[in-house]
Amino acid sequence: MTTALNATHDPKLRSWVASANEAGCDFPIQNLPFGRFRTAGTQEDFRIGVAIGDQVLDLRACGLADTDDMNALMSASAKDRQALRAALSAGLAQGSGKEAAWSKALLAQAKAEMTVPCRIGDYTDFYTGIHHATTIGKLFRPDQPLMPNYKWVPIGYHGRASSIGVSGQVFKRPQGQTRAPDAAEPSFGPSKRLDYELELGFLVGRGNALGEPIAIGDAEAHLFGVTLLNDWSARDLQAWEYQPLGPFLAKNFASTLSPWIVTMEALAPFRARFERPAGDPQPLPYLDAPSNREGGALDITLEVLLQTARMRTAGEAPVRLTRGNTTEAAYWTAAQLVAHHTVNGCNLQPGDLLGSGTLSGPKPDEAGSLMELTLGGKQPITLPNGEKRTFLEDGDTLVMRGHCERAGAVRIGLGEVSGTVA
Repeated sequence: MTTALNATHDPKLRSWVASANEAGCDFPIQNLPFGRFRTAGTQEDFRIGVAIGDQVLDLRACGLADTDDMNALMSASAKDRQALRAALSAGLAQGSGKEAAWSKALLAQAKAEMTVPCRIGDYTDFYTGIHHATTIGKLFRPDQPLMPNYKWVPIGYHGRASSIGVSGQVFKRPQGQTRAPDAAEPSFGPSKRLDYELELGFLVGRGNALGEPIAIGDAEAHLFGVTLLNDWSARDLQAWEYQPLGPFLAKNFASTLSPWIVTMEALAPFRARFERPAGDPQPLPYLDAPSNREGGALDITLEVLLQTARMRTAGEAPVRLTRGNTTEAAYWTAAQLVAHHTVNGCNLQPGDLLGSGTLSGPKPDEAGSLMELTLGGKQPITLPNGEKRTFLEDGDTLVMRGHCERAGAVRIGLGEVSGTVA
């Protein structure tokens, strides 16, 4: 199931919120992403908001919700979610007659404090980026970069939800055990190979009962939307600890989300065919459906920027490290992740987060991590101010941005997610 285009996607639509009509705006009326906010500097309860231009609309104050519980809203049926989107679009459109009343429910985003967009009960990180998997694999297994199961099964592991933060997160450099190649014993200390991972986060809407798998044709009806995700990684800790069960301290210290969830409905104009390269195995039947082949992929442009402490002191803006597109990066679709996750009866719940895994393109300047960009630290990158980086240093701020753009549709953005190494 993929959402059909309707009046809310009309590229001719304009909003009475003037900033939503500006070229390059992340949040035009065709987007309408959800998040949780309150007035900055207060101790108010967080409320459900919808981004429109440079404003955020209080969903309860404008009369379109009777709750401030985002997870309750996310658990609604796809039909009810579409009806809410239609009501938002109609009320925010020019000439709607709602301007006088709804303008009182607006708050400038610059005056808002955002938080994690919903309660995340469980977090599963997948490994859908085939170019990332291949490049990383070559560093450790030159003769067999991809393991035999990679093209058959969506690889994933269960992560920690309690340390997931929102954009602007500041975290301490992780510590743990590492072992140098020539050392007989490991040592303990701060990570020296701290990295980022450029990912999308898929947030579950309506869940499923324990023991009842979600068929791939129904999978997207159980997804509320997409957000940007930086799943920070301590590569040196991971190299020592990950066998045989996978990463632990290398991943559990922090993951950072964008404050906005772009709904699956908003992404309808930016779907793409999902096709395996010639000669690759086709998905097993439970991971295959006509709808997934016809429009299961998402056409999203992603970019990564870095601002060092020295750049910040000098008033210099972040510089772009890489830019790529998800259609070239992801080997598995969101629907396939949901179908695989539940095929054995695992029960997903509203607010559960599924990470895509690092999304890297086939070219070096499309890498989704420093591990790839510097070939494991062997080729440092030089920034415009002369600084060099192999991995992240203290004071570095990493910014990720995403947007969708296609002829015949209005550009929509995913906002940005930033985080700083303390």
